[in-house]
Amino acid sequence: MRYIALRHKVIDVPNQTHKTHLEPVPYLGGIAIVLGTVFTTYAAIIASNFDLEMFLLASSILLPALLMSLIGLIDDIKQLKPWPRFLAQNVIAFISSWFLLITNTLGTPFGLPVLDLAISMLWLVGITNSINFFDNIDGGASGTIAVSGLALAIIAFATGQSLIAAMSLVLAGATIGFLLWNKPPARIYMGDSGALFLGILIASLTVRLDSSQELGRLGLLIPVLILAIPILDTSVSVIKRLKRGVSVFQGGKDHLSHRLMRLGFQKKNAVITLWVGSTYFSSIAVWLSLANFRNYGPLISLVTISWISLFAFFVFTQDTD
Repeated sequence: MRYIALRHKVIDVPNQTHKTHLEPVPYLGGIAIVLGTVFTTYAAIIASNFDLEMFLLASSILLPALLMSLIGLIDDIKQLKPWPRFLAQNVIAFISSWFLLITNTLGTPFGLPVLDLAISMLWLVGITNSINFFDNIDGGASGTIAVSGLALAIIAFATGQSLIAAMSLVLAGATIGFLLWNKPPARIYMGDSGALFLGILIASLTVRLDSSQELGRLGLLIPVLILAIPILDTSVSVIKRLKRGVSVFQGGKDHLSHRLMRLGFQKKNAVITLWVGSTYFSSIAVWLSLANFRNYGPLISLVTISWISLFAFFVFTQDTD
C-alpha cells in the first residue's frame, strides 16, 4: 500500500500548521489494516466449519466499518467537507444501532428502544471520530487501538463472547502489524480510511460487550475505560476549540500528543506515554470486569480521580507554541 500511495501521489504533505511531521508521508496504510482484518476474520469463519449465524454477526460489524473506511478513503484522496462526511457517519451509525436492537446484541441495554438507539448512535459516531482525531501522531492511534483490542479480547473471552474476543484479537494483530510501519518516524499513515475503520470497529465491538452480570449498569464503564485516552483527547480538544470559537472539525495542535511535546517530550516518548495511559485504564477495565469485588467504590474513585486529574492537567496546559 505504501508503494501504491507513492506511485499515485496519495501523500500527506506537511503544509498545514497542525502537522507534526516534516517530510511527506504516504497514506493508504488503512487499506492494509482493512484487508488484513476482513480477510483474517472471514478466513477463520470459513476454516472453522462455516457457521452462517457467526458469518452474519461478523458481517454486521465489518460491513459498516467497510462503508466508513470508504468514506475515509474518498476523504484521503479528494478532501471531503466535514458536514457531508458527518452526515454519512450518522446514517451508518443509525443502521448499525438499529441492527443491534432488532438482534438483541446490545451489551448493556436500558430497555427503552429509543434511548438505546440514541446512546448507541452517539457512541458509534463519537468513538469513530475520536479515533480519527486521535490519529495525530506517529503510532498514536494504532498503538492505542492495539492495547484496547487486547483488553477487550481478554474481557470478552473470559465472559464467553467468542466472536467479540476473536475479532478484537484480529483487530489488535492488524494494528500491531501496522505499527511496525507507523511507529516514529512513520513510513506510512493509516489516513482517514484506516482511522474511521478502526474507530467504528472498536466502537461496535465495545457496545456489544456484556462485561459481567455482577456489574449491572456499572458495565457501561468498561468500554469507556478501554477507550479512556482517545475520549480524553477528544474532550480536551473539543472544549478548547469551543472556547476559542473555532470549528471542532478544524485541525489544530491542541491534542494530548501536541501538549506532551510542548511540555518537552520527544515524539517517541509522547507516543509511549499515550500507550502507557491507555494500558493503565484498560488494565482497570479488565480488573473491574473479572475481579470478584464486593465493593467497587475504591476502584471507581481511583478511576474518577485519575481521569479528572488528567483532564484538568491537559485543559490547563498551553494551547500553542
